[in-house]
Amino acid sequence: MLATPVMIAAGCAGTGRELGGLVDLRRVGGTVTRTITVEPRQGAAPPRIAESSSGIVWRTGMQNPGIDAFIATELPTWVKAGPQLVVSIGGGTLEAFVRLTGALQGQPGVHGIEIDLSGADEELERPMLGAHADRVAEIVGAVARMSLVPVFAKVPGGVDVVPIAIAAAKAGASGLTLTGSPPAFVVDASTANPAFASGAGWLSGPALKPMTLRAIVDTARALPRMPLLASGGIATAADAIDALLAGATAVQVGVAAMIDPTAPVTIAKGIAAELKRRSLLSPMQLRGVIRLPEATAE
Repeated sequence: MLATPVMIAAGCAGTGRELGGLVDLRRVGGTVTRTITVEPRQGAAPPRIAESSSGIVWRTGMQNPGIDAFIATELPTWVKAGPQLVVSIGGGTLEAFVRLTGALQGQPGVHGIEIDLSGADEELERPMLGAHADRVAEIVGAVARMSLVPVFAKVPGGVDVVPIAIAAAKAGASGLTLTGSPPAFVVDASTANPAFASGAGWLSGPALKPMTLRAIVDTARALPRMPLLASGGIATAADAIDALLAGATAVQVGVAAMIDPTAPVTIAKGIAAELKRRSLLSPMQLRGVIRLPEATAE
């Protein structure tokens, strides 16, 4: 149970050290780590972030120290920081996800696992693992059967969300994160080349909010009892309240937390103020309050 329905999204709190002295992480409901893989990854070549009129386009290449170094060096820092910690895991094979889950079992301070499904599927030679319901069911099922803590499947952006969400739920996911950043591309007009040396990237920022709300509404209709974490375009308390009204259980704050580390705390305070204004005792009383027509699709 989160102290507040506001979390910091994967990777946006760095290694747990960067926000020290800037914000008290104990005042945030939870934090998701950067995505951890089995082996260390150097990440994408710079530049890694480009601005656009719709937000930022980024490509980190999953830079991380690998699971063993994460447990030895970063995890203790997170435990001291205080918030409920969800570890994001990523990989391109079923074996990788099994190894990661096994390594995290029984580790102190780990309250959940978030499965990043946006990466390439190296085994089946598909560009995105999470675009295929059968593969999602296989990966999520394996992690859920092993895990001693709740498992959240992070559905990729830019896919047909509901079939993937249903597959993850049936496979045993404790909840769903909706959604990952959709694919994006930025041109460097001065050189007539892509902005990133590694090519395309992923979009984050304000433009994602309507897509996030649509994913929440559609998934909440299909899976009304499934905990849903809204991720994408959440920058203010008003954004968070919209997501809760649409059917989210909690929200994840990404770009806004990178711009202003105090944003998640400010958003949590804003939600509390709205609850008081409405004479409500819990954020769950806001969940799914909006009245929907029979279908949202044309």
